[in-house]
Amino acid sequence: MFSPHDVSDFITIAIAAVCGGVLGLEREVADKPAGVRTHIFVCAGSALLMILSQEIVDQFQEGFPDAMLSPDPIRTLQAIVVGISFLGAGTIVRQKHEGVEGLTTAATIYLTAGIGVAIAVDRVGLGVALTLFATIVLVLLKWLTDSIAKFKTRRGKDA
Repeated sequence: MFSPHDVSDFITIAIAAVCGGVLGLEREVADKPAGVRTHIFVCAGSALLMILSQEIVDQFQEGFPDAMLSPDPIRTLQAIVVGISFLGAGTIVRQKHEGVEGLTTAATIYLTAGIGVAIAVDRVGLGVALTLFATIVLVLLKWLTDSIAKFKTRRGKDA
């Protein structure tokens, strides 16, 4: 039922899911619309599509070694980018008095898809490092912007 190749691919997708989950957890804690489940699915789904794309290319080349056509796995990557961009756009909301919200979540979804692709193409170290980097950026810069806002509020009361 499961081949050793399936198990290996599942482990790769599971690593992508964990990375997506880490970023999604930060978004969940920040009470944003796209949280843990969304980020897990984006990262794991991107990894799955890239793995299957390569598998299809391999099968096509085995079945038609002399064919003039050559499959293009870059199209899979393009489709992921388009689909994820659409999903990210859905998280962006314009509030009348509060400006635009959801840009960071949209960017996080976009990066999460990239991390899934990186992991799928055997760049696990890069994917994990990007996950850690993004988490640090999200947490550290949130703290920094909150500190600046508090400083501005205090300075405004003292003036």
